[in-house]
Amino acid sequence: MNKKNGVMAGLSLLTVLTLASPAPANDSSYTDLDLDACETLAEDPMGVSLKCDGYGEFPVYFKEGDLRQSVIFGKVDRELIEGAFESFSAFNRVNTKIEWRLNGTGTPVAAILRWFIENPGPSGSPSPESTGQVLVISRVGTAAYPGSCFVGMVDAKATADANRVARQVADDIADTFDCGMQPPEWYGKRGDLTSERTFSWPEGYVVD
Repeated sequence: MNKKNGVMAGLSLLTVLTLASPAPANDSSYTDLDLDACETLAEDPMGVSLKCDGYGEFPVYFKEGDLRQSVIFGKVDRELIEGAFESFSAFNRVNTKIEWRLNGTGTPVAAILRWFIENPGPSGSPSPESTGQVLVISRVGTAAYPGSCFVGMVDAKATADANRVARQVADDIADTFDCGMQPPEWYGKRGDLTSERTFSWPEGYVVD
């Protein structure tokens, strides 16, 4: 084999190995949602809208109204910050730990957040036994896609290995989910302690 043929054979082998190598797996990073440290964007007697630290340059936007909460993530359009509200029909609250699912370049594509569904117990107030827990998987907004919304929901009390299921949903569909046009689905087993999703979207708004 002459030198030229040897070089070409080496390049061909490198190409084959590159194509055969699996794509880098998604990974997780965690941040805390500290509502006391957030910037207040709007406030009235019925609720509040906050901008909070998230993952690097990807912030978290939090809203609360009528004892229900809403959270969107990342570089999202102002229309969503001001006009979107996605939550559950039952009274609810979110946990303070956010799991960010990162792609092979370290960019967050999804956020997983645990919600507590405050169903009334025997006394009429929520109890540990009556409170549902739902892992909500959300798309993270980016400069290329400035939208964020629920991608899927997992009943954390009824579904075995619920965190793994939520991560799989995040990795499989979050970065192609069409916010405002595509409804999220439940994954795993859904029990009686969950609640129906509620969704308010700015009129006429479409994520470009």
